[in-house]
Amino acid sequence: MPGKPIEDVKKEYNLEKVVKLASNENPFGCSPLVKEEIAKCLDVVHIYPDGNCTELREKLAEKLSVNPKQLIFGAGGDELISLIGKAMINPDDECISGICSFPQYNGSVISMGGKMVFSPMPNHAFDLNDILSKITDKTKLIFIANPNNPTGTVFTNAEQKEFLDKVPENILVVMDEAYGEFADIETFPNTLQDVKERENVLLLKTFSKAYGLASLRVGYGIASEKLIDILERVRGPFNVATIAQRAAKVAISDMEFVNKVVKNNNECAEFLYEELDKMNLGYIKTSANFIMVDIKQSSRDAFVKLMKEGYIIRPGYAFGMENYLRVTIGTHDEMDGFINALKKVL
Repeated sequence: MPGKPIEDVKKEYNLEKVVKLASNENPFGCSPLVKEEIAKCLDVVHIYPDGNCTELREKLAEKLSVNPKQLIFGAGGDELISLIGKAMINPDDECISGICSFPQYNGSVISMGGKMVFSPMPNHAFDLNDILSKITDKTKLIFIANPNNPTGTVFTNAEQKEFLDKVPENILVVMDEAYGEFADIETFPNTLQDVKERENVLLLKTFSKAYGLASLRVGYGIASEKLIDILERVRGPFNVATIAQRAAKVAISDMEFVNKVVKNNNECAEFLYEELDKMNLGYIKTSANFIMVDIKQSSRDAFVKLMKEGYIIRPGYAFGMENYLRVTIGTHDEMDGFINALKKVL
């Protein structure tokens, strides 16, 4: 439930302006250089895309210092998560993840007849030791989001290495870092290095968030050549559109734009902390481009009331967090407007 479309909310509540803060989209759109590249793609829309994503693959492999064969591309991280389930899960296999994390992990596993084993998340964060305690001879996969969606919490490089050292080599650990660009902390894990050192680690990344290419649907995974070869066997031949491939190739060259996005995110997060403190509302400090706010009352009611004020957010009850709102961190003006709307609603 990503929130109602902007146009639907405008019509339903007779509003001229609506701000969507429900799906963690980039408030600045995408790089101007990407827009120029997209315009050049109009003459090739009748031609099937390059199924190998060759140019993007070579560019990204060079940037990450990996073998091009260590990369797989998908229509967003969602498709890659689905491919992992198809390739790795047989009926009755088990997968472990956090009780309050990205729901697509569950869908990927149960669609193949597997079983999800959920680990509790004290302080809204992954308990890596508890995950280790839940490993059995049926465990095939572990899905971990860092930063976690929807809570925005992170664990450190040292914690991750200690965890990976204890995971049996026959269990695949999927580290989903869709929001990794926003984790502006020195101790954030170097998962790329872990991928290079371990056969059982798969790193997922996306161009949807910091790069602002959500509608184009392009994500990628990094792992050993052997593991990528297995995943490629269940991937469709033309799964990433030409426009998406070319946009992503240009996007990774414009780090000035990404740095601008991250800087705004950090500044606006600090603004929200200050304003929420003044309102005596709880929140979970975030390392992503969204924040979970404890409004101390039903998120269902606040969800509707905020839409009437022109702000679409994600109600926490969808994640089992009844009194929380998940709010995308937007521009300074959007955050100021959201705070004023929240004050009115509460």
